[in-house]
Order: sequence, then C-alpha cells, then structure tokens
Amino acid sequence: MSILHVEDLNVYYGSIHAVKGISFDVEEGEIVTLIGANGAGKSTTLNTVAGLLKPREGKVEFEGESLLGIPPHKIVSRGMALCPEGRRVFLQMSVRDNLEMGAFTRTNSAEVADSLEMVFERFPRLKEREGQSAGTLSGGEQQMLAMGRALMSKPRLLMLDEPSMGLAPILVQEIFNIIKALHDAGTTVLLVEQNARMALSIADRAYVLETGKVSMSGNAADLANDERVKQAYLGG
Repeated sequence: MSILHVEDLNVYYGSIHAVKGISFDVEEGEIVTLIGANGAGKSTTLNTVAGLLKPREGKVEFEGESLLGIPPHKIVSRGMALCPEGRRVFLQMSVRDNLEMGAFTRTNSAEVADSLEMVFERFPRLKEREGQSAGTLSGGEQQMLAMGRALMSKPRLLMLDEPSMGLAPILVQEIFNIIKALHDAGTTVLLVEQNARMALSIADRAYVLETGKVSMSGNAADLANDERVKQAYLGG
C-alpha cells in the first residue's frame, strides 16, 4: 500500500486553476520527486498535501486515511512533515529553540531529546551553532536547520520543498547527500526540486508537472535519459 496516495487533486487560487487533476503515489521507503518549471504547481501540491491549502476536489490519503479537512498540526502528529520553500526558520530564536519547535506535537521529552541528538549527529554544524540565533546562519545552515526542524517531529514521510534553492553548488551537493542519508536511514521522501538533474539522480521515481498537470512519470533514471526531459529540464 502507498504511504501517500493523491488522486485527481484540483486546487485553485481564487479563479486560477493551479493544480489540475494531479494523481500520484509514494510507496514506503521511496524517494519520489516532482519536477517542473516555476509555476507548474509543485509547491501548491505539497502545501495541499500538508493541509495548508484546501483542494476543490480530489483525494489525499496518508497510510490509507484521508487527510482532507484535518488541520496541519494534526497531519504532523500522524507522521508527515513539510520542510517549506524558503526555509521559514524563526530568525530571532536560537538554533536549539527552532529545533524544539519542530517537536511541538510530541509529548515524550526523552524521545524528543533523542531526536535532538540525532539531528545534531546528522547536522554537526547546527550543534556548533546551537545557541546562536537562526538569523545569523548562512543560507545553507538555515536549510539544514529547516530540515532538522522537520525531522524533530519524527516523520515517516518527509516532504521537502525546493531544498537547494539559492544555495551554492557545493552546498547543493551537501544537502542532497543529507537527503540520501535520511532516506537510507528509513525516511520516505517526497521532494519538490527546481534542480531536476540532482533530484532525478537520487529519486526512485519522478513525476513531471507542467502547468498544473502530470505530463510524464516513471523511473527517475529513465526520465533522466528521456530526450524530452533533457531538453526541457536538464539543459539539453
């Protein structure tokens, strides 16, 4: 059974039909990526799955149960976390406080402490800057903090929205290495990414979105070798 099942999703911003009947599945243990140009509906899709936007029609099911109408914080408690586009860390708060905010749905303080240790192991740079305010971190460090914060809810499905945006190439590689390591450690990942080449290099399967519709889907390696994908997203 799919951990995430999305069927015939239609989302509007006012009169703009942003997502037009998208359907896709994420199986447990996979990295699935949604790629496409700006404005294709990728982030809208993730935000709808996370409960931040309401679809006009369609299904969103997580582990066989509908998420429609469930408030976002309850969706987090069920085992899904979104690392949003643009990082959205709390700039005035310390690194540690940002991370602890990610665990706000959890009640067992010993388990939260374990998760904090795990995040510091994964992101040693955050450990070094534990007491600094998030606003003093570099872009790459803020991205690591946003990912660490999402992991603090102990998600079974981690959704990442444009994790490489605005980062230097060396940091992009580092962020993707971390995504791969998280996946290897057992986290299922749904990745929205402008950098199609990097996304396809680590994903199991991919869906190509164009103007709010799925135009192609399949094995990520096959899509990376497809002439149409190369022309449109991989610089020919």
